[in-house]
Amino acid sequence: MRGVWRELADLVLPVDCAGCGRPRTELCAACHRALWRGGRGAARVRPRPVPAGLPRVWAGAPYADEVRAVLLAHKERGALRLAAPLGAVLAGAVRGVGGGGGPLLLVPVPSARRAVAGRGHDPVRRIALAASAELRRRGLDVRVLAGLRQRRAVVDQAGLGARQRLVNVAGALEVPGVAGRLLAGAPALLVDDLVTTGATLAEAARAVRAAGGRVTGAAVVAAPRSSFSFNSA
Repeated sequence: MRGVWRELADLVLPVDCAGCGRPRTELCAACHRALWRGGRGAARVRPRPVPAGLPRVWAGAPYADEVRAVLLAHKERGALRLAAPLGAVLAGAVRGVGGGGGPLLLVPVPSARRAVAGRGHDPVRRIALAASAELRRRGLDVRVLAGLRQRRAVVDQAGLGARQRLVNVAGALEVPGVAGRLLAGAPALLVDDLVTTGATLAEAARAVRAAGGRVTGAAVVAAPRSSFSFNSA
């Protein structure tokens, strides 16, 4: 119900731009351009150090300034209509990874149940659904499979270093039986809103592979600026 009330409030109440605060516009033109990195599109990113098992990762924009504000507004403040522009950015990252032209499953990294309950929605799944719709409009055979779930609780990753994050999420995800059978039929591409150290994506890849799935890569909305730097090296 909390998510429904947020959606109704979005429709009837004046809003400010989630990126810069400009009044009476949900997402201004300048912030929309920032999401698309000034028109340069998505790029491959790589955290340092690279955790074992991490697939190739593409991101749509650097996690800074307006992009960070828009992601947080959607995730933490329930600005649900921002899922559409964020999904378009994620779709660009998915196209960067590629999928061989056949059917492709987008597998969102799951949030903890308590986090979903507190926010009133699952932000990554919502963005993944928007990205899938955008990709289908472009003629691609893409659908979302919520095929991962947490098998144990993890602590908040904020403030943890790369090694601590690896320990925190190791063995934390699993693929339930029915999802495992679906994963066996098509390549899977992991999706998330943000990558920092890559520990969570590496764990998600491990869980999908353990269930017999084939991970073709990962796509995220944003990544730290430093993760983009190797592209120009």
